This record gives sequence, C-alpha cells and structure tokens, in this order.
Amino acid sequence: MIINRKNGVRLAAVGAAAAATMGFFSVGAANADTFVPLPGGSITQTLADGTVVTVNLTDESANISPSMGSTPLHRNVWVNGKASVTLDGAGAKGATITPGYILACQVDFGAKAGGNASAGGKDGIKLSELGNADVPIAVGGSGNGGVTLGPGQAKNVTILDLEQKDAYGSESHSGGNKFTGKTGSVTWADSTLGVSGCAGFAQARSYVKVAVSTDNVTSNVTLWGQPFSIG
Repeated sequence: MIINRKNGVRLAAVGAAAAATMGFFSVGAANADTFVPLPGGSITQTLADGTVVTVNLTDESANISPSMGSTPLHRNVWVNGKASVTLDGAGAKGATITPGYILACQVDFGAKAGGNASAGGKDGIKLSELGNADVPIAVGGSGNGGVTLGPGQAKNVTILDLEQKDAYGSESHSGGNKFTGKTGSVTWADSTLGVSGCAGFAQARSYVKVAVSTDNVTSNVTLWGQPFSIG
C-alpha cells in the first residue's frame, strides 16, 4: 500500500501477475457513499502505583466514499469519533491522548517504466557548412516496463497534527493532545483517510493511545476499535 502514488502503467504481466491484475478490478470502492456505524469500545487498566486509567471510544463511524482517483487502486474514507480518558488515583496529574488509524492493504500494486533514445550524425559538422545538403541521422532507442505485486502493508496515520516549537525553537509536530488533571478528551469529525496503489481488499482500524505519567510510574494504555473494510 503506497500513499499518493502516481502510476504510468503498461500492463505486460503474465502468469500469477496477470491473474492478480484481472482480479483486483472487481475490488474497488463503491460508487456511492457507504455509512458504517462502529461500536467504539472501552478499556480500564490499573497501573503499578494504583492509578486507574479508563479509556473510552464513542461516537465512532466511517463514511466510505469514492476517491478522487476514481480507480480500483484508490480508497477514501471519512472518519468520526471521540476519545475520552479518566484517571483515578492520588498521583494522577494528566496524560497525552493520541488517536489514530491503522490502514492495511491486501496486495501492493506498483509499476515502473523506463526508456532511452539516442541520435547520431556526422561528427564535427557545422551548421554553416550544411547548406541544403541532406545529412543522415541514425536514431535508436529502447524501452522497458513492468508491474509489481507484493504483500500488503500496514500504515499508521495519526488524526492530530499539532505544531509547536521544540526546545531549540524549531518547528515540531505531534499527534498527541496533552491534558492536565484527571479527565481529558479528543473529538474528530470528517477526518479523511486514503490509500492508493492497493490491488486487493483494504481495511482500517482505529486506536486510542494514552500515555500516563505519575510520580512513580510511566505507562501506555491502548484501546483498539473494531476493524472495518474500506473496499
């Protein structure tokens, strides 16, 4: 699975590659939007110092729509959800919430093309010497191309992209929202996710990662959503 790939494709595959190429054209995303309600989830974990961390994922849904690429190699989905965190314990001071999705493709499709051309004429001749004479020029060239099919890949995409200055004044980006106190939440609506170069089925799955630090322990708690097909 490759994001934002542009392919100039000349299909010349045989055998297994040809069979796979014939197959993936029936796998493309639907022509109309498809709304997918998702159940969300909840998880509660007790850290080593007794701090109780509860993570909830609610209001989760996906709207699968035809991508602007309009080919079976593209997938596009709009996602919604809310992640909320509750901390219980004397040492609880806050946490960082990082929501995101794992996008996975069954078969990775790629293509490459190459070529070269050359032309040769009379060595050492000057334009002023040509006049109306005919000068033969030899032209040569070659080309090559191919289709590659490989095992699918999974890609991690965070929902948030928070910009801030680091300790040296340079720009840095983070996918996590930090809160202080014992409760915090992150809500996202109509966040778009997409893949291209996918020649098989594609799936997505949400997650909420919570990093908690207290006076005595630092730990991560991760809640996974239900996987769903995106075509």
